[in-house]
Amino acid sequence: MFPFERFSEVIVFDVETTGLNAHRDSIIEFGAVKAAPDGSVRETDLLIRLREGQKLPAEITRLTGITAEALLRDGTDAETAAQRISNLISGPSTLLAAYNAQFDLCFLYFFLQRFGLERCLKDVKMLDLLTVYKDRRPYPHKLSDAVSSYCLSARGTHRAADDAAAAWELLRAMHGERSDLDLYINLFGYNPRYGVSGPRISSVTYRAQRFNPVRKLYEE
Repeated sequence: MFPFERFSEVIVFDVETTGLNAHRDSIIEFGAVKAAPDGSVRETDLLIRLREGQKLPAEITRLTGITAEALLRDGTDAETAAQRISNLISGPSTLLAAYNAQFDLCFLYFFLQRFGLERCLKDVKMLDLLTVYKDRRPYPHKLSDAVSSYCLSARGTHRAADDAAAAWELLRAMHGERSDLDLYINLFGYNPRYGVSGPRISSVTYRAQRFNPVRKLYEE
């Protein structure tokens, strides 16, 4: 089941990073599920080496299981990874989706910008699955909560490929539940207590979204 007829492909992705600051910290893993209208699905999983002199925080290893040794042994150099990601995204009509997409997209933009490849994001439409989930289910709103609520077979593990696969299953389940996902494209909710996290994306409309809203965000 392909959820969006007007797109040539849907790419659901996730990143693992060295921290929370998209300007300062680095992507260490990129995972994606790329789906096409013909039913084909292709998965991508890239470990990405750290910049020279950069260290991997111990808390990130505890959270993800990714070690500095694994990045050195199995990682792709950042420029090659950026080119592969750019090629993946650069379709004629692409929808990029993620769970808490604001975080992932900011990291992806600054990562691609290091190598002059950020233009591949210019005309891409974006969908935040966390925004949709907040409109459909009460708090709490972690990816693991969504997986449990929809009884999905995938599981969130704080590994990019696993979380991307879980988010793809979630997108399909939410599409089967209600046919309003198009109304959330380029519409991101944010916690009114804390505001938008990180730089605003120029093509996205941001609206304050409470934990248990009375109306859908697109009805505000």
